[in-house]
Amino acid sequence: MKLSFVRRVALFLLLYTGVSKAFLAESDGFQIVNSKVVTIDSTVLGRKYDLFIKLPHDYFWEKSRLKKYPVLYLNDGPHTFKVAAGVTHFREMDRVIVVGVSFAHGENGQYSRVRDLTPVVDDTWTKYKTGGAPSYLEFFEDEVISYIEDNYRANSDQRILSGHSLGGSFGTWVLLTKPDLFSNYILTSPSLWYKNNWIFDVEKKFFSKSKLLDANVYFATGALETLKHGMRHNMVNGQVKFVKQLRSRDYQGLTLEEDVVNGTDHYSTYPVGLSKGLMFIYKQLSLP
Repeated sequence: MKLSFVRRVALFLLLYTGVSKAFLAESDGFQIVNSKVVTIDSTVLGRKYDLFIKLPHDYFWEKSRLKKYPVLYLNDGPHTFKVAAGVTHFREMDRVIVVGVSFAHGENGQYSRVRDLTPVVDDTWTKYKTGGAPSYLEFFEDEVISYIEDNYRANSDQRILSGHSLGGSFGTWVLLTKPDLFSNYILTSPSLWYKNNWIFDVEKKFFSKSKLLDANVYFATGALETLKHGMRHNMVNGQVKFVKQLRSRDYQGLTLEEDVVNGTDHYSTYPVGLSKGLMFIYKQLSLP
């Protein structure tokens, strides 16, 4: 049966309109498989934080029902969780529960992170409050880790702490002040310069009391994180000097690896460092 020109046009418009609506329909946004968000109303800090949680692909498999997993804990969750979810998506990398901690509800992200990730007050930071890390670490241990290990099959002997920039120097401080809390660290572009290289003295005091530091630690800084490339501090020199100081101690139980990543700056080092750091940690843990 032949259709008249008018009917053919009408049919075309009907189909076109339907297809256009289908293409223009909005979705609920991209979803990360096996992920969820949990809000913790912290009694330690009196603030609310979100936990972004991603489970490995085999977590719900019948053959994995007794399996416990390492947990990768992230600071700066709104930025780092998406990267970590991508890095751990594929087969050999998908071996951990990923937990990203958000900034405090209702606060500017930079304000929140500077306060929470700096262990001591530095009065030269006039725009921000500093020195909140001791309370933040208490929150991390008593409320974040406790929640994860109470609700998921998490291996408490295989906790991994990852931090970038101030998060990296926070992780270094945790390593030296509460070494039993985490056994593995991925510390990228750590701000070891904070408060006039204060962390170097923290390490000296730690060494004067203990020759044991049982941890696997991976450091990475981008080769472009120098004064020549616009940084206010030479991050490369800071890391190289600090790692040299650590190596000179010959700590019992410490496995240490360091990278200066060619071609990356302060903002692009994290994905590369996290990937290489996880490969290093997996090797040390002898994961199947």
